Amino acid sequence: MSDPSPDPAAFEAAARATIERLPDEFREGMQRIVLRIDEFASAAQLASVGIDDRWDLTGLYEGIPLTEQSSWISGDMPPVISLFRQPLLREMRETGAGFEELVSHVVIHEAGHHFGFSDDDMHALEDMVRD
Repeated sequence: MSDPSPDPAAFEAAARATIERLPDEFREGMQRIVLRIDEFASAAQLASVGIDDRWDLTGLYEGIPLTEQSSWISGDMPPVISLFRQPLLREMRETGAGFEELVSHVVIHEAGHHFGFSDDDMHALEDMVRD
């Protein structure tokens, strides 16, 4: 019996579709971001945000927010947005959230960290993508 859950490629496609729906100025600001789909966060990723249970982290931004970047900083690795497939699948099952809706929510939240946004700013950006 095959697993009917969305595979990593479906997660990546949904995440990229979300990015394509962003307003131009935000989409352009995300050109250097690497998008990763992993089954779970690593121990180091969990520790970086103070989370113990690998099922509790659905996405993570790793990088220097645009609001903190400087022309004096060079040679850094590009920022990364990671989506964690198994915790997202569990959240879908537990909450009844739709696949694209949940992926979009997590991508926008993590992109918000890249832009140095507050939670209110992230919600406004999410509303822009939904409209």
